[in-house]
Amino acid sequence: MHPRDRAAQAAVAHVADGMIVGLGSGDTTSRAIRMLGGRAIVGVATSEKSADLARSVGIEVRAPDEVAAIDLTIDGKAIDITIDGADEIDPQLRLIKGGGGAHTREKLVARASKQMIVVADADKRVARLGERMRLPVEILPFAQAWTLARLAALGLPPVVRAGFVTDNGNLIADCALGPVADLRALAAALKALPGVVEHGLFLDEATIAYVGRADGVDRLTR
Repeated sequence: MHPRDRAAQAAVAHVADGMIVGLGSGDTTSRAIRMLGGRAIVGVATSEKSADLARSVGIEVRAPDEVAAIDLTIDGKAIDITIDGADEIDPQLRLIKGGGGAHTREKLVARASKQMIVVADADKRVARLGERMRLPVEILPFAQAWTLARLAALGLPPVVRAGFVTDNGNLIADCALGPVADLRALAAALKALPGVVEHGLFLDEATIAYVGRADGVDRLTR
């Protein structure tokens, strides 16, 4: 069995009939979606590609606003579980996401979920975030030069992803992320920048990660 199939299989074991399930993006998550095909669940997809795949295997897909209402006064959770991938996973179960450009919707769905399970292969584990890939930041096309300059001023040299537009109609700036002493402070600084829609740092969302290997699967928790 492929390591990504092992990870997907472990995550799918958490899903029970009748659940509302967040359906993330990426190859390993796509494997999980196929495994869930035909199950009596409702899916909330984080990308148009994931929504199309889910429908093709018989999963009912609804928009976030169509599922059970969230009581925002108590930070209620409308989604029972979300299964999603990651581009990097550090030892504290913090993630970089956005390689596929869907991290804004992925973060919205993850934060509306009681539990977020990450599925990945061993190549996604890193000693520190930014070790192998740039940090994706979704930005508005309007006045992009100003936003890019502000990202650079934060010490995050950006490169606009060529020929790519998100499902939200925006651009992705892939930013070089060197060693950062305080990722939480950086996340707050990014969110405060006019022109930034969302960044790919997922510092608190993941509850469990299943990392597939050739001979098994590792279960990571906080």
